[in-house]
Amino acid sequence: MILFGDYHTHTKYSRHNHGKGSVLENASVALNKGLKQIAITDHGFNHMCYGVRRKDIPSVKEDILNAKEVTGVDILLGVEANLISSDGDVDVVEQDFEFLDILLMGYHKLVKMTNKRDYFDLLLANNLGSPYAPSKERLNRNTTAFLKALDKYPIDIITHLNYGFPTDTLAVARMAKEKGTLVELNGKRINFTDQELEIMASEGVKFIVNSDAHSPERVGECNNALNIIFRLGIPLSQVVNIDKLPKFAPKR
Repeated sequence: MILFGDYHTHTKYSRHNHGKGSVLENASVALNKGLKQIAITDHGFNHMCYGVRRKDIPSVKEDILNAKEVTGVDILLGVEANLISSDGDVDVVEQDFEFLDILLMGYHKLVKMTNKRDYFDLLLANNLGSPYAPSKERLNRNTTAFLKALDKYPIDIITHLNYGFPTDTLAVARMAKEKGTLVELNGKRINFTDQELEIMASEGVKFIVNSDAHSPERVGECNNALNIIFRLGIPLSQVVNIDKLPKFAPKR
């Protein structure tokens, strides 16, 4: 099993020292580890602490062009968008697709929601509620929000599904398959069961292995996910960045 690309990496553009390195540093580590492609996917614009700022996107693009020239690693520009409403809204707008090569989406804390009701129903309910024993109402509300987001946006990858935001995993994965969205096997954490993963695989869901690196040395570090693939015998044909490069639909 050879990892060809890592499509969930953060840089200093995830502000307040949340991301530790530069685009060039991420690309240099990728080169040294034999990766052919990476994506720079800093936190979405509505994250109140760590979000990339739209005014910084030209600088990100310039850094990517420089890092490509220096390292030869292909680099995609993306964002890890935030779910911001029960109606499935995320913090990207139509104009953002002019620069996006790839769109990731997940749930994060400390995000500006669209209204007060979503602040209580999504943010507070999940930040304060148990991640292991959610009420049926919260589980349904979370799941519906994810399904609506998948229906509204050209999301390439769902990041760290169920982390801090429990859903009906299989319902989300089935919708992801229908929409051509990849389910991430995160290098740090996987928040669904072996049985759920095996069912997803048996139904033809496609996966992607990512590091979720917040510092350059973590780029390409996906042993947690790779070990699970090996242990459960997940078909490599369903993992889009092992032994091959994935293709992402143009956003423009």
